[in-house]
Amino acid sequence: MTENIKISEVSEVLKMQLSEINVRMSFDEVGTVLQVSDGVVRIYGLHNAEANELLEFENGIMGVVMNLEDDNVGAVLLGPTDRIREGFTVRRTGEITSIDVGEGMLGRVIDALGEPLDGKGLITGERFRMPLERKAPEVIFRQPVNQPLQTGIKAIDAMIPVGRGQRELLIGDRQTGKTAIAIDTIINQRANFEAGDPVYCIYVAIGQKGSTVASVVNTLHEKGAMDYTIVIAATASDPAAMQYFAPFAGAAAGEYFRDTGRHALVIYDDLSKQAVAYREVSLILRRPSGREAYPGDIFYLHSRLLERAARIISRQEVAETMNDLPASLKGRVRGGGSLTALPVIETQAGDVAAYIPTNVISITDGQIFLENDLFNQGIRPAINVGISVSRVGGSAQVKAMKQVAGTLKIDQAQYRELESFTKFGSDLDPVTAFTIDKGQKNTQLLIQPQYAPMPVEEQIAVLYCGTKGLLRNIPAAGVRDFEQSFLHVLRSNHREDVLEPLRRGILDDSVVAAIEACAAKITGGTSR
Repeated sequence: MTENIKISEVSEVLKMQLSEINVRMSFDEVGTVLQVSDGVVRIYGLHNAEANELLEFENGIMGVVMNLEDDNVGAVLLGPTDRIREGFTVRRTGEITSIDVGEGMLGRVIDALGEPLDGKGLITGERFRMPLERKAPEVIFRQPVNQPLQTGIKAIDAMIPVGRGQRELLIGDRQTGKTAIAIDTIINQRANFEAGDPVYCIYVAIGQKGSTVASVVNTLHEKGAMDYTIVIAATASDPAAMQYFAPFAGAAAGEYFRDTGRHALVIYDDLSKQAVAYREVSLILRRPSGREAYPGDIFYLHSRLLERAARIISRQEVAETMNDLPASLKGRVRGGGSLTALPVIETQAGDVAAYIPTNVISITDGQIFLENDLFNQGIRPAINVGISVSRVGGSAQVKAMKQVAGTLKIDQAQYRELESFTKFGSDLDPVTAFTIDKGQKNTQLLIQPQYAPMPVEEQIAVLYCGTKGLLRNIPAAGVRDFEQSFLHVLRSNHREDVLEPLRRGILDDSVVAAIEACAAKITGGTSR
Protein backbone atom coordinates (compact mmCIF):
# COMPACT_ATOMS: atom_id res chain seq x y z
CA MET A 1 0.00 0.00 0.00
CA THR A 2 2.81 2.38 0.97
CA GLU A 3 4.51 1.68 -2.35
CA ASN A 4 1.66 3.50 -4.17
CA ILE A 5 2.18 6.81 -2.29
CA LYS A 6 4.20 9.26 -4.37
CA ILE A 7 6.37 11.73 -2.46
CA SER A 8 5.68 14.45 -5.04
CA GLU A 9 1.91 14.17 -4.45
CA VAL A 10 2.35 14.39 -0.65
CA SER A 11 4.51 17.48 -0.95
CA GLU A 12 1.94 19.12 -3.29
CA VAL A 13 -0.90 18.48 -0.79
CA LEU A 14 1.20 19.83 2.10
CA LYS A 15 2.15 22.95 0.11
CA MET A 16 -1.51 23.59 -0.75
CA GLN A 17 -2.63 23.24 2.88
CA LEU A 18 0.21 25.45 4.18
CA SER A 19 -0.64 28.19 1.65
CA GLU A 20 -4.19 28.40 3.06
CA ILE A 21 -3.02 28.97 6.63
CA ASN A 22 -3.55 32.57 7.80
CA VAL A 23 -0.41 33.41 9.77
CA ARG A 24 -1.35 37.05 10.33
CA MET A 25 -2.38 37.71 13.91
CA SER A 26 -5.41 39.88 14.68
CA PHE A 27 -5.40 41.86 17.90
CA ASP A 28 -8.50 42.95 19.79
CA GLU A 29 -8.07 45.69 22.34
CA VAL A 30 -9.83 44.47 25.48
CA GLY A 31 -10.44 46.01 28.88
CA THR A 32 -11.86 44.96 32.21
CA VAL A 33 -14.96 46.28 33.99
CA LEU A 34 -13.86 48.07 37.17
CA GLN A 35 -17.20 49.32 38.45
CA VAL A 36 -20.88 48.93 37.54
CA SER A 37 -23.37 51.70 38.40
CA ASP A 38 -26.97 52.23 37.25
CA GLY A 39 -26.60 52.01 33.47
CA VAL A 40 -22.95 53.14 33.56
CA VAL A 41 -19.68 51.18 33.76
CA ARG A 42 -16.05 52.17 34.29
CA ILE A 43 -13.54 50.16 32.28
CA TYR A 44 -9.76 49.80 32.65
CA GLY A 45 -7.46 49.02 29.74
CA LEU A 46 -9.10 50.60 26.67
CA HIS A 47 -6.40 53.23 26.19
CA ASN A 48 -7.20 53.88 22.51
CA ALA A 49 -11.00 54.05 22.84
CA GLU A 50 -12.75 56.95 21.07
CA ALA A 51 -15.72 59.05 22.16
CA ASN A 52 -19.05 57.53 21.02
CA GLU A 53 -17.34 54.24 20.13
CA LEU A 54 -19.42 51.08 20.43
CA LEU A 55 -18.09 48.52 22.94
CA GLU A 56 -19.05 44.85 23.27
CA PHE A 57 -19.11 43.03 26.62
CA GLU A 58 -18.31 39.32 26.88
CA ASN A 59 -22.03 38.40 27.12
CA GLY A 60 -22.97 40.33 23.95
CA ILE A 61 -24.42 43.48 25.60
CA MET A 62 -23.29 46.70 23.93
CA GLY A 63 -22.13 49.97 25.47
CA VAL A 64 -21.05 53.41 24.23
CA VAL A 65 -17.96 55.36 25.36
CA MET A 66 -18.95 58.65 27.01
CA ASN A 67 -16.05 59.65 29.31
CA LEU A 68 -12.36 59.42 28.39
CA GLU A 69 -10.28 59.77 31.56
CA ASP A 70 -6.59 59.28 32.37
CA ASP A 71 -6.82 55.79 33.81
CA ASN A 72 -10.30 54.54 32.80
CA VAL A 73 -13.15 54.86 30.33
CA GLY A 74 -16.76 55.69 31.34
CA ALA A 75 -19.37 53.99 29.15
CA VAL A 76 -23.17 53.83 29.13
CA LEU A 77 -24.93 50.49 28.76
CA LEU A 78 -27.42 49.75 25.98
CA GLY A 79 -28.87 46.84 27.95
CA PRO A 80 -29.80 45.80 31.50
CA THR A 81 -27.26 46.70 34.22
CA ASP A 82 -27.87 43.50 36.21
CA ARG A 83 -26.30 41.40 33.43
CA ILE A 84 -22.90 43.12 33.76
CA ARG A 85 -20.42 42.14 36.51
CA GLU A 86 -17.13 43.58 37.70
CA GLY A 87 -14.26 41.75 36.03
CA PHE A 88 -16.11 41.20 32.70
CA THR A 89 -13.94 41.68 29.62
CA VAL A 90 -14.90 44.42 27.17
CA ARG A 91 -13.87 44.59 23.50
CA ARG A 92 -13.52 47.66 21.29
CA THR A 93 -15.48 47.35 18.05
CA GLY A 94 -13.71 50.24 16.30
CA GLU A 95 -17.10 51.57 15.13
CA ILE A 96 -18.76 54.85 16.04
CA THR A 97 -22.34 54.27 17.25
CA SER A 98 -24.47 54.00 14.10
CA ILE A 99 -27.80 52.78 12.79
CA ASP A 100 -28.45 50.91 9.53
CA VAL A 101 -31.21 52.75 7.64
CA GLY A 102 -33.13 51.72 4.53
CA GLU A 103 -36.54 51.64 2.87
CA GLY A 104 -37.25 48.35 4.65
CA MET A 105 -37.64 50.25 7.94
CA LEU A 106 -40.82 51.97 6.74
CA GLY A 107 -43.82 50.59 8.58
CA ARG A 108 -41.68 49.14 11.37
CA VAL A 109 -41.14 49.85 15.07
CA ILE A 110 -37.45 49.77 16.02
CA ASP A 111 -35.15 50.69 18.92
CA ALA A 112 -32.36 53.28 18.93
CA LEU A 113 -29.91 50.77 17.39
CA GLY A 114 -32.24 49.77 14.55
CA GLU A 115 -33.32 46.43 16.03
CA PRO A 116 -37.01 45.57 15.36
CA LEU A 117 -39.43 45.66 18.31
CA ASP A 118 -42.68 44.77 16.52
CA GLY A 119 -42.21 40.99 16.22
CA LYS A 120 -42.37 41.09 12.39
CA GLY A 121 -38.96 39.54 11.86
CA LEU A 122 -35.73 41.03 10.55
CA ILE A 123 -35.68 44.26 8.55
CA THR A 124 -35.16 43.44 4.87
CA GLY A 125 -33.74 45.32 1.90
CA GLU A 126 -30.58 47.34 1.34
CA ARG A 127 -29.47 49.36 4.37
CA PHE A 128 -26.96 52.17 4.78
CA ARG A 129 -24.85 52.81 7.87
CA MET A 130 -25.62 56.27 9.31
CA PRO A 131 -23.77 57.59 12.38
CA LEU A 132 -25.99 58.69 15.30
CA GLU A 133 -23.80 61.76 15.90
CA ARG A 134 -22.99 63.83 12.84
CA LYS A 135 -22.19 67.46 12.12
CA ALA A 136 -25.09 69.48 10.71
CA PRO A 137 -24.80 70.69 7.08
CA GLU A 138 -22.85 73.94 6.81
CA VAL A 139 -24.54 77.11 5.53
CA ILE A 140 -23.19 76.70 1.98
CA PHE A 141 -25.06 73.37 1.62
CA ARG A 142 -28.45 74.79 2.66
CA GLN A 143 -31.11 76.83 0.94
CA PRO A 144 -33.96 78.96 2.35
CA VAL A 145 -37.10 77.25 3.62
CA ASN A 146 -39.88 78.17 1.16
CA GLN A 147 -41.92 75.01 0.64
CA PRO A 148 -44.85 74.33 3.00
CA LEU A 149 -45.15 71.21 5.13
CA GLN A 150 -48.93 71.00 5.48
CA THR A 151 -50.01 69.77 8.92
CA GLY A 152 -53.70 69.58 7.97
CA ILE A 153 -54.53 71.67 11.06
CA LYS A 154 -56.27 74.94 10.16
CA ALA A 155 -54.87 76.96 13.08
CA ILE A 156 -51.27 75.98 12.27
CA ASP A 157 -51.29 76.11 8.46
CA ALA A 158 -53.03 79.52 8.57
CA MET A 159 -51.30 81.29 11.48
CA ILE A 160 -48.10 79.41 12.35
CA PRO A 161 -47.06 77.75 9.07
CA VAL A 162 -44.31 75.13 9.06
CA GLY A 163 -41.90 74.84 6.11
CA ARG A 164 -39.89 71.86 4.90
CA GLY A 165 -36.52 72.10 6.64
CA GLN A 166 -37.84 74.12 9.59
CA ARG A 167 -37.66 73.31 13.32
CA GLU A 168 -40.98 74.12 15.02
CA LEU A 169 -41.38 73.42 18.74
CA LEU A 170 -44.58 71.94 20.21
CA ILE A 171 -44.66 73.09 23.82
CA GLY A 172 -47.24 72.83 26.60
CA ASP A 173 -48.26 71.02 29.78
CA ARG A 174 -49.01 67.30 29.75
CA GLN A 175 -52.36 66.31 28.23
CA THR A 176 -52.79 69.47 26.12
CA GLY A 177 -52.64 67.77 22.70
CA LYS A 178 -48.96 68.02 21.68
CA THR A 179 -48.72 64.43 20.44
CA ALA A 180 -52.13 64.77 18.72
CA ILE A 181 -50.76 67.62 16.54
CA ALA A 182 -47.69 65.54 15.68
CA ILE A 183 -49.75 62.47 14.75
CA ASP A 184 -52.20 64.59 12.69
CA THR A 185 -49.22 65.98 10.77
CA ILE A 186 -48.02 62.44 9.97
CA ILE A 187 -51.53 61.36 8.88
CA ASN A 188 -51.82 64.44 6.64
CA GLN A 189 -48.78 63.33 4.60
CA ARG A 190 -50.84 60.43 3.20
CA ALA A 191 -51.97 62.56 0.21
CA ASN A 192 -48.32 63.33 -0.69
CA PHE A 193 -47.47 59.62 -0.45
CA GLU A 194 -50.31 58.70 -2.80
CA ALA A 195 -49.30 61.46 -5.21
CA GLY A 196 -45.77 59.99 -5.43
CA ASP A 197 -44.03 62.85 -3.59
CA PRO A 198 -43.83 61.39 -0.06
CA VAL A 199 -42.69 63.10 3.12
CA TYR A 200 -41.18 60.20 5.07
CA CYS A 201 -42.05 60.47 8.76
CA ILE A 202 -40.00 59.32 11.76
CA TYR A 203 -41.79 59.32 15.12
CA VAL A 204 -39.36 59.05 18.06
CA ALA A 205 -41.06 58.07 21.34
CA ILE A 206 -38.80 58.86 24.32
CA GLY A 207 -39.58 57.71 27.85
CA GLN A 208 -43.25 56.98 27.16
CA LYS A 209 -45.24 54.00 28.40
CA GLY A 210 -45.15 51.02 26.07
CA SER A 211 -48.96 51.04 25.89
CA THR A 212 -48.92 54.69 24.75
CA VAL A 213 -46.49 53.89 21.92
CA ALA A 214 -48.62 50.87 20.91
CA SER A 215 -51.70 53.12 20.79
CA VAL A 216 -49.91 55.63 18.51
CA VAL A 217 -48.71 52.84 16.19
CA ASN A 218 -52.25 51.41 16.06
CA THR A 219 -53.68 54.84 15.11
CA LEU A 220 -51.06 55.26 12.35
CA HIS A 221 -51.91 51.77 11.02
CA GLU A 222 -55.64 52.54 10.98
CA LYS A 223 -55.09 55.78 9.06
CA GLY A 224 -52.74 54.15 6.54
CA ALA A 225 -49.81 56.27 7.70
CA MET A 226 -47.36 53.46 8.59
CA ASP A 227 -46.61 52.97 4.87
CA TYR A 228 -44.29 55.98 5.00
CA THR A 229 -43.47 56.09 8.74
CA ILE A 230 -40.72 54.67 10.97
CA VAL A 231 -41.39 54.52 14.74
CA ILE A 232 -38.32 54.57 17.00
CA ALA A 233 -39.21 53.70 20.59
CA ALA A 234 -37.19 54.05 23.80
CA THR A 235 -39.86 53.45 26.44
CA ALA A 236 -39.78 54.34 30.14
CA SER A 237 -38.54 50.82 30.98
CA ASP A 238 -35.52 51.09 28.65
CA PRO A 239 -32.08 52.12 29.96
CA ALA A 240 -31.44 55.88 30.20
CA ALA A 241 -28.78 55.54 27.48
CA MET A 242 -31.39 54.27 24.98
CA GLN A 243 -33.67 57.24 25.80
CA TYR A 244 -30.68 59.55 25.28
CA PHE A 245 -29.71 58.01 21.91
CA ALA A 246 -33.22 57.55 20.44
CA PRO A 247 -33.55 61.14 19.08
CA PHE A 248 -30.12 60.86 17.43
CA ALA A 249 -31.29 57.62 15.77
CA GLY A 250 -34.35 59.52 14.48
CA ALA A 251 -32.13 62.29 13.09
CA ALA A 252 -29.85 59.73 11.41
CA ALA A 253 -32.84 57.99 9.77
CA GLY A 254 -34.18 61.37 8.59
CA GLU A 255 -30.77 62.34 7.18
CA TYR A 256 -30.75 59.23 4.99
CA PHE A 257 -33.92 60.47 3.22
CA ARG A 258 -32.78 64.11 3.28
CA ASP A 259 -29.37 63.41 1.70
CA THR A 260 -30.83 61.18 -1.02
CA GLY A 261 -32.94 64.11 -2.27
CA ARG A 262 -36.22 63.33 -0.51
CA HIS A 263 -38.28 64.99 2.21
CA ALA A 264 -38.52 63.74 5.78
CA LEU A 265 -40.22 64.82 9.00
CA VAL A 266 -38.89 63.76 12.41
CA ILE A 267 -40.90 64.17 15.63
CA TYR A 268 -39.07 63.99 18.97
CA ASP A 269 -41.72 63.17 21.59
CA ASP A 270 -40.42 64.46 23.89
CA LEU A 271 -37.02 66.11 24.45
CA SER A 272 -37.77 66.89 28.13
CA LYS A 273 -37.44 63.15 28.82
CA GLN A 274 -34.24 62.95 26.78
CA ALA A 275 -32.80 65.77 28.90
CA VAL A 276 -33.74 63.88 32.10
CA ALA A 277 -32.11 60.69 30.76
CA TYR A 278 -28.94 62.62 29.85
CA ARG A 279 -28.90 64.23 33.30
CA GLU A 280 -29.16 60.79 34.92
CA VAL A 281 -26.27 59.38 32.87
CA SER A 282 -24.12 62.50 33.41
CA LEU A 283 -24.58 62.55 37.18
CA ILE A 284 -23.65 58.86 37.46
CA LEU A 285 -20.56 59.59 35.31
CA ARG A 286 -19.78 62.32 37.92
CA ARG A 287 -19.88 65.16 35.40
CA PRO A 288 -20.36 68.54 37.10
CA SER A 289 -24.00 69.65 37.33
CA GLY A 290 -25.41 73.11 36.68
CA ARG A 291 -28.86 74.71 36.72
CA GLU A 292 -31.65 72.28 37.74
CA ALA A 293 -28.83 69.66 38.13
CA TYR A 294 -28.52 69.36 34.31
CA PRO A 295 -24.95 69.08 32.98
CA GLY A 296 -23.37 72.19 31.45
CA ASP A 297 -23.63 70.88 27.88
CA ILE A 298 -27.41 70.23 27.93
CA PHE A 299 -27.94 73.18 25.57
CA TYR A 300 -25.40 71.70 23.17
CA LEU A 301 -27.18 68.34 23.36
CA HIS A 302 -30.37 69.82 21.88
CA SER A 303 -28.74 72.37 19.58
CA ARG A 304 -26.55 69.81 17.78
CA LEU A 305 -29.57 67.51 17.42
CA LEU A 306 -31.99 70.13 16.04
CA GLU A 307 -29.41 71.84 13.84
CA ARG A 308 -29.44 68.71 11.66
CA ALA A 309 -32.89 69.71 10.33
CA ALA A 310 -32.22 71.54 7.06
CA ARG A 311 -33.27 72.12 3.47
CA ILE A 312 -30.37 70.96 1.28
CA ILE A 313 -29.28 73.04 -1.69
CA SER A 314 -30.74 71.93 -5.05
CA ARG A 315 -27.45 72.33 -6.96
CA GLN A 316 -26.22 68.76 -7.35
CA GLU A 317 -22.51 69.58 -7.69
CA VAL A 318 -22.57 71.50 -4.38
CA ALA A 319 -24.74 68.96 -2.50
CA GLU A 320 -22.29 66.16 -3.42
CA THR A 321 -19.50 67.91 -1.50
CA MET A 322 -21.56 68.17 1.74
CA ASN A 323 -19.53 68.12 4.94
CA ASP A 324 -19.32 65.00 7.13
CA LEU A 325 -21.00 62.66 4.63
CA PRO A 326 -21.12 59.00 5.77
CA ALA A 327 -19.11 56.63 3.55
CA SER A 328 -22.30 54.64 2.83
CA LEU A 329 -23.88 57.64 1.03
CA LYS A 330 -20.91 58.50 -1.20
CA GLY A 331 -22.20 58.60 -4.78
CA ARG A 332 -25.84 58.49 -3.67
CA VAL A 333 -26.30 62.11 -2.55
CA ARG A 334 -29.02 64.15 -4.28
CA GLY A 335 -29.72 67.84 -3.74
CA GLY A 336 -33.05 69.44 -2.82
CA GLY A 337 -34.01 67.15 0.08
CA SER A 338 -35.17 68.37 3.48
CA LEU A 339 -35.45 67.26 7.09
CA THR A 340 -38.13 69.02 9.18
CA ALA A 341 -38.06 68.66 12.97
CA LEU A 342 -41.03 68.94 15.35
CA PRO A 343 -39.53 68.64 18.83
CA VAL A 344 -41.95 68.34 21.76
CA ILE A 345 -41.28 69.87 25.20
CA GLU A 346 -43.45 69.34 28.27
CA THR A 347 -43.81 72.30 30.64
CA GLN A 348 -44.77 72.29 34.31
CA ALA A 349 -47.84 74.49 35.03
CA GLY A 350 -47.28 76.50 31.86
CA ASP A 351 -43.79 77.68 32.87
CA VAL A 352 -42.06 78.37 29.55
CA ALA A 353 -39.25 80.20 31.40
CA ALA A 354 -37.81 76.99 32.89
CA TYR A 355 -34.34 75.84 31.77
CA ILE A 356 -35.06 73.22 29.08
CA PRO A 357 -38.08 75.08 27.54
CA THR A 358 -36.08 78.33 27.13
CA ASN A 359 -33.14 76.39 25.67
CA VAL A 360 -35.24 74.69 23.00
CA ILE A 361 -37.28 77.85 22.26
CA SER A 362 -34.01 79.67 21.50
CA ILE A 363 -32.78 76.84 19.24
CA THR A 364 -35.93 76.34 17.12
CA ASP A 365 -37.45 78.51 14.36
CA GLY A 366 -40.68 79.11 16.27
CA GLN A 367 -43.00 77.47 18.76
CA ILE A 368 -46.61 76.34 19.02
CA PHE A 369 -47.69 76.88 22.62
CA LEU A 370 -50.61 74.79 23.85
CA GLU A 371 -52.54 76.03 26.87
CA ASN A 372 -54.40 74.06 29.53
CA ASP A 373 -57.22 76.61 29.94
CA LEU A 374 -58.03 76.67 26.22
CA PHE A 375 -57.96 72.86 26.12
CA ASN A 376 -60.42 72.66 29.03
CA GLN A 377 -62.74 75.17 27.32
CA GLY A 378 -62.99 72.78 24.36
CA ILE A 379 -60.86 74.93 22.03
CA ARG A 380 -58.77 72.20 20.43
CA PRO A 381 -56.05 72.37 19.21
CA ALA A 382 -55.49 74.58 22.30
CA ILE A 383 -53.05 76.97 20.61
CA ASN A 384 -52.24 80.25 22.35
CA VAL A 385 -52.00 82.53 19.31
CA GLY A 386 -50.35 85.36 21.26
CA ILE A 387 -47.06 83.60 22.05
CA SER A 388 -47.01 81.03 19.24
CA VAL A 389 -44.91 82.03 16.26
CA SER A 390 -43.28 80.67 13.10
CA ARG A 391 -40.08 82.49 12.18
CA VAL A 392 -40.37 81.23 8.61
CA GLY A 393 -43.90 82.63 8.27
CA GLY A 394 -45.51 83.35 4.90
CA SER A 395 -42.55 81.86 2.99
CA ALA A 396 -43.95 78.46 3.98
CA GLN A 397 -47.52 79.08 2.78
CA VAL A 398 -49.27 78.61 -0.54
CA LYS A 399 -50.14 81.96 -2.12
CA ALA A 400 -53.91 81.63 -1.63
CA MET A 401 -53.51 80.82 2.09
CA LYS A 402 -51.28 83.87 2.54
CA GLN A 403 -53.96 86.07 0.90
CA VAL A 404 -56.79 84.69 3.06
CA ALA A 405 -55.10 84.22 6.42
CA GLY A 406 -52.72 87.20 6.32
CA THR A 407 -54.47 89.09 9.14
CA LEU A 408 -55.97 86.09 10.98
CA LYS A 409 -53.20 85.76 13.57
CA ILE A 410 -53.20 89.42 14.58
CA ASP A 411 -57.04 89.47 14.56
CA GLN A 412 -57.16 86.50 16.92
CA ALA A 413 -54.50 87.96 19.23
CA GLN A 414 -56.48 91.24 19.31
CA TYR A 415 -59.70 89.33 20.07
CA ARG A 416 -58.01 87.55 23.03
CA GLU A 417 -57.00 90.97 24.43
CA LEU A 418 -60.52 92.41 24.03
CA GLU A 419 -62.28 89.27 25.24
CA SER A 420 -61.82 90.24 28.89
CA PHE A 421 -64.03 93.33 28.34
CA THR A 422 -67.05 91.16 27.58
CA LYS A 423 -66.91 89.73 31.10
CA PHE A 424 -67.81 93.15 32.57
CA GLY A 425 -71.06 93.27 30.59
CA SER A 426 -70.48 96.92 29.68
CA ASP A 427 -71.68 98.53 26.45
CA LEU A 428 -69.19 98.08 23.62
CA ASP A 429 -68.64 100.40 20.69
CA PRO A 430 -69.52 98.89 17.26
CA VAL A 431 -65.87 98.33 16.22
CA THR A 432 -65.00 96.40 19.43
CA ALA A 433 -68.27 94.44 19.25
CA PHE A 434 -67.52 93.48 15.61
CA THR A 435 -63.93 92.43 16.48
CA ILE A 436 -65.17 90.26 19.36
CA ASP A 437 -67.97 88.70 17.28
CA LYS A 438 -65.59 87.91 14.43
CA GLY A 439 -62.99 86.53 16.89
CA GLN A 440 -65.52 84.23 18.56
CA LYS A 441 -66.64 82.85 15.20
CA ASN A 442 -63.08 82.39 13.92
CA THR A 443 -62.19 80.57 17.16
CA GLN A 444 -65.04 78.14 16.51
CA LEU A 445 -63.94 77.82 12.88
CA LEU A 446 -60.39 76.85 13.95
CA ILE A 447 -61.58 74.05 16.26
CA GLN A 448 -60.81 70.70 14.67
CA PRO A 449 -61.35 67.10 15.82
CA GLN A 450 -58.36 64.85 16.47
CA TYR A 451 -57.02 62.63 13.66
CA ALA A 452 -59.02 64.56 11.03
CA PRO A 453 -56.49 66.70 9.11
CA MET A 454 -58.00 68.89 6.38
CA PRO A 455 -56.57 69.43 2.85
CA VAL A 456 -55.16 72.92 2.34
CA GLU A 457 -57.73 73.86 -0.37
CA GLU A 458 -60.62 73.18 2.03
CA GLN A 459 -58.85 75.13 4.79
CA ILE A 460 -58.51 78.19 2.54
CA ALA A 461 -62.20 78.11 1.53
CA VAL A 462 -63.39 77.76 5.14
CA LEU A 463 -61.06 80.46 6.47
CA TYR A 464 -62.11 82.85 3.70
CA CYS A 465 -65.62 82.78 5.15
CA GLY A 466 -64.27 83.68 8.60
CA THR A 467 -61.74 86.37 7.71
CA LYS A 468 -64.02 88.14 5.19
CA GLY A 469 -66.99 88.36 7.60
CA LEU A 470 -69.29 85.97 5.69
CA LEU A 471 -70.45 84.44 9.00
CA ARG A 472 -71.98 87.67 10.40
CA ASN A 473 -75.56 86.36 9.99
CA ILE A 474 -75.09 83.15 12.00
CA PRO A 475 -74.51 82.75 15.76
CA ALA A 476 -71.17 81.50 17.10
CA ALA A 477 -72.84 78.22 18.15
CA GLY A 478 -73.84 77.56 14.52
CA VAL A 479 -70.37 77.98 13.00
CA ARG A 480 -69.42 74.28 13.20
CA ASP A 481 -72.66 73.24 11.47
CA PHE A 482 -72.07 75.89 8.79
CA GLU A 483 -68.56 74.49 8.18
CA GLN A 484 -69.89 70.94 7.67
CA SER A 485 -72.62 72.11 5.24
CA PHE A 486 -70.24 74.42 3.38
CA LEU A 487 -67.60 71.70 2.88
CA HIS A 488 -70.25 69.20 1.78
CA VAL A 489 -71.47 71.61 -0.93
CA LEU A 490 -67.90 72.38 -2.09
CA ARG A 491 -66.93 68.70 -2.30
CA SER A 492 -70.13 67.83 -4.17
CA ASN A 493 -70.51 70.73 -6.60
CA HIS A 494 -67.35 72.85 -6.70
CA ARG A 495 -64.40 70.46 -6.83
CA GLU A 496 -63.19 71.67 -10.25
CA ASP A 497 -63.97 75.40 -10.08
CA VAL A 498 -63.02 76.07 -6.40
CA LEU A 499 -61.04 73.31 -4.68
CA GLU A 500 -58.69 72.45 -7.55
CA PRO A 501 -57.55 76.09 -8.18
CA LEU A 502 -57.13 76.63 -4.40
CA ARG A 503 -54.96 73.53 -4.15
CA ARG A 504 -52.66 75.10 -6.75
CA GLY A 505 -52.66 78.39 -4.79
CA ILE A 506 -54.97 80.32 -7.14
CA LEU A 507 -57.58 82.62 -5.56
CA ASP A 508 -59.03 84.68 -8.39
CA ASP A 509 -62.37 86.52 -8.80
CA SER A 510 -64.24 83.46 -10.09
CA VAL A 511 -63.13 81.34 -7.11
CA VAL A 512 -64.04 84.13 -4.66
CA ALA A 513 -67.48 84.57 -6.30
CA ALA A 514 -68.18 80.82 -6.05
CA ILE A 515 -67.13 80.71 -2.35
CA GLU A 516 -69.25 83.75 -1.47
CA ALA A 517 -72.30 82.45 -3.35
CA CYS A 518 -71.97 79.06 -1.66
CA ALA A 519 -71.63 80.67 1.81
CA ALA A 520 -74.59 83.03 1.18
CA LYS A 521 -76.75 80.10 0.16
CA ILE A 522 -76.08 78.35 3.50
CA THR A 523 -76.23 81.43 5.78
CA GLY A 524 -79.30 82.84 4.06
CA GLY A 525 -77.53 86.13 3.33
CA THR A 526 -76.42 87.66 0.05
CA SER A 527 -72.96 87.37 -1.46
CA ARG A 528 -70.97 90.56 -1.31
